[in-house]
Amino acid sequence: MGACKTASTCSPDEAQGMHAFHVLGYSKHRGMGKDPDSFIRSRIFTVGGHDWAIRLYPDGYGKACPDYISVYLELMSNSTKVRASCDLRLVDQCTGSSSSVHKTGPRIFSSSDTTKFAPPHTSFKKRSEIEGSAYLRDDRLTIECIVTVMKKPHVVDTKPFPKIDMPPSDMTADVGRLLEEKEGFDVSFIVGEETIEVHRFVLAMRSPVLKAELYGPMREARPGQSITIKDMQPVVFKALLHFIYTDSLPGDMDLEGGKDTDMVRLLLVAADRYAMERLKLVCQSILCHDLNADTVATTLALADQHNCHKLKDACLEFMKMSDDMDVVVATQGFKDVKATCPSLIVDALEKRRKFRKA
Repeated sequence: MGACKTASTCSPDEAQGMHAFHVLGYSKHRGMGKDPDSFIRSRIFTVGGHDWAIRLYPDGYGKACPDYISVYLELMSNSTKVRASCDLRLVDQCTGSSSSVHKTGPRIFSSSDTTKFAPPHTSFKKRSEIEGSAYLRDDRLTIECIVTVMKKPHVVDTKPFPKIDMPPSDMTADVGRLLEEKEGFDVSFIVGEETIEVHRFVLAMRSPVLKAELYGPMREARPGQSITIKDMQPVVFKALLHFIYTDSLPGDMDLEGGKDTDMVRLLLVAADRYAMERLKLVCQSILCHDLNADTVATTLALADQHNCHKLKDACLEFMKMSDDMDVVVATQGFKDVKATCPSLIVDALEKRRKFRKA
């Protein structure tokens, strides 16, 4: 299952306002001079909780740009800093539309230094581009200033990322119902004195050995015929079928208490017989968990006989580290292994000798 996803969103929080500064009798304001006090200031206007004004120097500010008028946005609030942007525009007196002359991107305006002004230069617009143009009609000039004040970014609360939960697999439940509902059976097995009917395609899907028996050229059962299973108890075959249909062991097996250890051993033999590797590993896992002084020798012999290498190694490791070796040696399982496969006992004792010596 994938990692849990959440999301939060940061969006700018801003306030915007526009102020129009109408300068009537523009020509009569000419000749004021270029010194710092030779300007006209608009009325103060408020945007984003801060006071602003427009400054106009009809003759330009300073001597650097003698042919220009100078226009500034000025932060009027005292002892403050604010992040803002501005767009200074001139209005066409014929159409009423405006065009941008200068834009200042978002930056800090500080009332304590020259950053309270924007733009940072004096060359706003050449007088020759204003006088005789549509910007100046009837000796009237209109300056618009759009101010955008950037407030603290707004971050919404963390929310879980939209998701649709992946449904659990229900395939094994569907296949398992085929066995419960007892419909569509097309092959039967005779186990002991019981006849057990099943679906050949399900068995063939789960076991390569059964697939060869049911569909291969040497198949044992044709329509109407039965297959006889020798050397297996009906209860073991039914447990095998339960695993084939549901991929799980029967729920009535008392695996935790060790009551069905013998049953698990028989299932392991059946799993090996029908090349069902997953069931074989399931049985090995249970038997490994159940290892103790009474069971280890018998389980070791079983693991060796059916090529269960992991389980065999676990048994040898258990015997190597066991503090109850006298109990292990006294079990019938140990005696049986010693008689039938003495090399296993040699291996176990050799491992134990090296472990104790180390």
